[in-house]
Amino acid sequence: MFKHSRLSALTAAFMIFVAANLAWLAAPATAAAPTPASAPAAATAPAAPPPATEKEVIENPYGLEALWKGGDFVARGTLIILIIMSMGSWYITITKLIDQYRLNQQAKDTRVKFWKASSLQAATSGLAEGSAFRFIAESGLNATEHHEGALLEQIDLNTWVTMSIQRAVEKVQSRLQDNLAFLATVGSTAPFIGLFGTVWGIYHALTAIGIAGQASIDKVAGPVGEALIMTAIGLAVAVPAVLGYNWLVRRNKAAMEDVRAFSSDLHSVLLSGAMSTAHAAKKVG
Repeated sequence: MFKHSRLSALTAAFMIFVAANLAWLAAPATAAAPTPASAPAAATAPAAPPPATEKEVIENPYGLEALWKGGDFVARGTLIILIIMSMGSWYITITKLIDQYRLNQQAKDTRVKFWKASSLQAATSGLAEGSAFRFIAESGLNATEHHEGALLEQIDLNTWVTMSIQRAVEKVQSRLQDNLAFLATVGSTAPFIGLFGTVWGIYHALTAIGIAGQASIDKVAGPVGEALIMTAIGLAVAVPAVLGYNWLVRRNKAAMEDVRAFSSDLHSVLLSGAMSTAHAAKKVG
C-alpha cells in the first residue's frame, strides 16, 4: 500500500511538471500571436503628415533699417546728405563721360570731313550743330570778317584771330570742367560727414546705455556698430567721387589735345587766307 501511494505521488508530480511545461510553452505563443495581426494594420494605416511649421521671421535688430528707425533727425539728415552726394556724384560722372564721348566723336568727324572741304565756310557748315569744333571755326571766321572798330583796329589781325580762337577753346574747356568741383568736394568732405554721423550715433548710444544701466556686450555692440555704418557710408560715397574726378580730368586733357590741335591748324589756315586776300586786294588797288 505504501508502495502504491509512492507510485501515485510520482505520477501526480510528473503530471504537474508536464502541465507546467505546457503552460510555459503556450504563453509566448499567445503573446506573440497579436504581432502578425497588428503588422498589416500598421502597414495599411496612412502615415501621419508632419506638423506644419510656420516660418518665423526674425527681424534684424541691427543694420540700416534699425539705424533709420532708431536715429534722430541729425542722424537721418546726415544719411540723407550722403545719399544726395552719392547720387550727384554718379550723375555728374555719367553725364561727363557722355560729353567726352560726343567730343571724341566730333573730333573724328572733323578730321575726316573738315580739311577736305573746298572752303572754310563750307567746312564749317558741314560740321554738326552744337559741335565744339564748329563753334571754334565760327569764332575764327567771325574774327577775320569783323575786324572793325576804332579800338579793334589798333590790334593787328593775327593777334585778334588768335585771341578769338583762344577764347573759344577756353569756353570749350570750361564746359568740360563744369561740375567737376562737385566731385572734388564730395571726395574731400564725405568721409568727415560720415564720421560726424558716427560720433553723433555713438554719443546717443552711450547715453542710452548709461540711462538703462546695462553695459553688457550685446547692449553696446549693436548701437555702436550701427553708428560705425555712417563712416562706411561716407567712405563709399567719397571713393567713387575721387576716382571719377581723377579719371574725368585725365580724359579731359586727352580731349583738349584734339581741340587745341584743331584750333592751331585753323589759326594757320585763317591767317594764310586773310593774308592772301589782303595781298590780292592790294594788287587790285
